[in-house]
Amino acid sequence: MDDLLARFPHEGRIEWIGIRPARRAPLRVLDAAEITEAGIDGDHRGRPGKRAVTLIQAEHLPAIAAMLRRERIDPALLRRNIVVSGINLMALRKRAFSIGTALLCGTGPCAPCSRMEEALGPGGYNAVRGHGGITAEVIAPGRIAVHDQIVAQNSGNSD
Repeated sequence: MDDLLARFPHEGRIEWIGIRPARRAPLRVLDAAEITEAGIDGDHRGRPGKRAVTLIQAEHLPAIAAMLRRERIDPALLRRNIVVSGINLMALRKRAFSIGTALLCGTGPCAPCSRMEEALGPGGYNAVRGHGGITAEVIAPGRIAVHDQIVAQNSGNSD
């Protein structure tokens, strides 16, 4: 089973980066950012730990939009830091992965919060359930940019 869990068809890619300078502040979309031990530099969360960075899959955005009967969903509404494509984020849970020049470790699912009702309207919370992405802790700081690769590490699994 370990061998199967270590295999990925290809690397992923950063599609979008966003930060909130303060709680409830409008989200700022970035082309590049520094990841510090406390998360993405300039994000209000700014504390080391298992939820330092939040990631969501681009492939899940159309599913969320469909459940809300919308054409598309602006990633800024979901309040995640990074949108990635091409790699299954849930497969990165408890696994180290490089993103740009940073090294992170997936720590668990990023469940939606009640603010999804405010951001997306009635049913927003349930539309995001199962599609909220993952949280990650920073193992080694680095720089990330849109179109950088996300690569699962073969060693360094974390418990």
